[in-house]
Amino acid sequence: MVKTMPNNKNVNDFAQEFYWKMRDAVTGRVSRDAKRIAEAAKNAESIPFGSGRDFVKAGDTVDGLLKDFRWEAQLAEADLFNRWSEVVGDTNAAASQPEALINGTLTVRCKSTAWATQLRLMQTTILAKLHEAFPQVEIKALKLLGPEAPSWKKGPRTAPGRGPRDTYG
Repeated sequence: MVKTMPNNKNVNDFAQEFYWKMRDAVTGRVSRDAKRIAEAAKNAESIPFGSGRDFVKAGDTVDGLLKDFRWEAQLAEADLFNRWSEVVGDTNAAASQPEALINGTLTVRCKSTAWATQLRLMQTTILAKLHEAFPQVEIKALKLLGPEAPSWKKGPRTAPGRGPRDTYG
């Protein structure tokens, strides 16, 4: 014989629901069954053409995702890397390329040490243009590097010392 409660629910349903609620309260996590039961209860209240059923524009959804995951800064950084020639000019952009933005320091790799020196002389102007064009990107300093020289320290038997003296650029 199945016992019923005053609101016509089975005692077993009541006990099971009580168990899941107590388990959630004690452990602080929600079980799959409790999530399923809550989702079913939420869907049971859904009414066609009711609140929560309004159309949502795709642009609003994408903007919401960007805000939720905090991707605006990353997109602005990618935009900076793509529009580098607009900030420094075509001639300077042909001789330099931004590599990374870490802790407010923009690292730029140049074709030669002479170009790195030239851009160092223009550093304040470049920073001002960057702040004007990309206010949402936090850039505190520029790190201008020359070309990367090949490493001569290969193999298990390398001799200590300064190595070759050529500047490679």
